[in-house]
Amino acid sequence: MNLITGKRVLVTGGAGFIGSSLCHDLLDRGNEVICLDNFATGKKENITDLQGRPGFTLIEGDIREPEVCKKAVKGADVVLHQAALGSVPRSIADPATTNAVNINGFLNMIIASRDAGIKRFVFASSSSVYGDSPELPKVEDRTGKVLSPYAITKLVNEEYARVFGSLYGMETIGLRYFNVFGRRQDPDGPYAAVIPKFTMAFMKHESPVINGDGSNSRDFTYIDNVVLANNLAATTENPAAMNHVYNVACGDSVNLNEMTTMLRGYLSAYDISISKVEPEHGPNRPGDIPHSMASIGKAVRLLGYQPQVLFPEGLKRAVEWYVDNL
Repeated sequence: MNLITGKRVLVTGGAGFIGSSLCHDLLDRGNEVICLDNFATGKKENITDLQGRPGFTLIEGDIREPEVCKKAVKGADVVLHQAALGSVPRSIADPATTNAVNINGFLNMIIASRDAGIKRFVFASSSSVYGDSPELPKVEDRTGKVLSPYAITKLVNEEYARVFGSLYGMETIGLRYFNVFGRRQDPDGPYAAVIPKFTMAFMKHESPVINGDGSNSRDFTYIDNVVLANNLAATTENPAAMNHVYNVACGDSVNLNEMTTMLRGYLSAYDISISKVEPEHGPNRPGDIPHSMASIGKAVRLLGYQPQVLFPEGLKRAVEWYVDNL
């Protein structure tokens, strides 16, 4: 299995949930890591233990500033671009800021990388690009009409990367993340993801609110699988793998009712009274995809990807982390 070693790696959004996991992984294997973050959604506590470690550099800055991007890429061997404003509801409430960060910021980063002579540019995309396509499992070359400004930004990122690969000889690889969860994912705020949000509610003995009847399903993907996919994308020497996008998921799905029941069961092992907390149901959220399950065949074939942690074990690990840290 190819993992990044002995490289100087720029991780944008490196203080975020996914970015900080990448920074920890990379440093633990002796890489130099430049972490770029403006702390709009990233958290300093996610990288507190990295401060002062040999090989770790923090640049506090915004990808909307071209000069910041130029500074960050200097001397890097590879870029793992994770910085973005996530959340479909946030993009519906404020499409302009989502566009400025996710499209203008992306363009600044890929231009800076090109100008610095960095060939390998790995970036985070999203399952939201599948939009209203009812097809299951989701296959990379068949998408529907996107349903949110956030999804539009990720689709534009993929097109920019494809064009930069074609025009400038860059090696770009996009990773379409499917509902990533795990340690350090923020449970607070109006745009918190469902698993940490529900975990926090249960731990407070409050009823989590399921959007819709709970039949909506997701291919929940534990963070370690995403870290692996970034490593494989950054190190592959397969020419056929370049300038493509890949689903990063487990190739399975669970509906929200099943997830909530499983989550409550794991948490009840630490606090038996949680077993009596019943979820409630609210309206469906606008812009949400009803069902999401990935085909991971392309990533398996061209990147050598295999999910290392399936959903039940991942949820158990996430619960352990929240119990210890909340």
